[in-house]
Amino acid sequence: MLTKAVLMRVLRVLLVLLALGFCAYSLVSQWDDTVRAFEQMSWPTLLGAFATGLAGLFAWMLGWRTYLAGLGSPLPVRATFRISNISQLGKYVPGKVWALVTQIEMTREHKVPALRSFSSTLLAVATSCACGLAMAAVTLPLTSDAALERYWWLFLLAPVMLAALHPTIVTWCLNTALKLVRRPPLEHPVGLGTTLVAVAWTLAGWALFGVHTWLLCQAVGGDGAGLYFQAAGAYALAFVVGLLVFIAPGGIGAREAILVMVLGPVLPAGGPIVVALASRVVLTLADLAGAGVAFLMGRGRRAAAPGTAESVDRDEPVQDEDTEEGVTSTST
Repeated sequence: MLTKAVLMRVLRVLLVLLALGFCAYSLVSQWDDTVRAFEQMSWPTLLGAFATGLAGLFAWMLGWRTYLAGLGSPLPVRATFRISNISQLGKYVPGKVWALVTQIEMTREHKVPALRSFSSTLLAVATSCACGLAMAAVTLPLTSDAALERYWWLFLLAPVMLAALHPTIVTWCLNTALKLVRRPPLEHPVGLGTTLVAVAWTLAGWALFGVHTWLLCQAVGGDGAGLYFQAAGAYALAFVVGLLVFIAPGGIGAREAILVMVLGPVLPAGGPIVVALASRVVLTLADLAGAGVAFLMGRGRRAAAPGTAESVDRDEPVQDEDTEEGVTSTST
């Protein structure tokens, strides 16, 4: 058991180093363009975009934590913050699965069954996509006739995805998937209250990312009463499309293309690409900052001497003795 724990820790470190390498490459490869983009913006604007980006990530983390608790594995905010911020570096590695794998392994350290962790993440991603499309459907078509003509289909897709988040549908889908892989059904189906709270946190995150994009749009000359709605809808649509592009790490390329296309009619010439580049860099730095704080939190826990009062991990959840522990032991 000790050997396996050490191996998983080494693999996690290697994955983080690989993710940092991809982050560094994405920043360096566009260095000249990024410097020119930043030169058009003030430090208060960039700091505001950075702060709202961090806040948006934190809100999404609380949405995932809500689902995890609703499925029967509540975790303290500190533990959830550490798991979420370290594992999310995996999204910068091509393939999209590394963040999920790291997250599952880290939640196992807190006695969370692997299938429960997977289910909570699946629900969080589905909620993020549904709420993002709903945000785009509400904002983009109402800002201009051109947007209404181009994005009318969002009106049809967003309500369908939001309706699919109903606990009855979610429970049926998850139990069907578990049956197909010969696993027991969920012991703690997600309730309506849990879903509503998770949706609220997710929408709060989208609103904050809208502020993030709006600040950058203002910095390049955007104005008008509808600019926030256009910026929020543009980022929501761009993020969802980037998420669906499986190969691109962190949605690189796809997200920027959608931002440029949607923001083109409302920003001065050259402004959309500046916003897209600045947003990518600022949010990458926000991810790195969150991961850095999470690593420092982990070092602080290991620094306490074993057996002392300080070494008691306040993040340790109550032992969850359910039948899914057997599932955990067979997961990879």
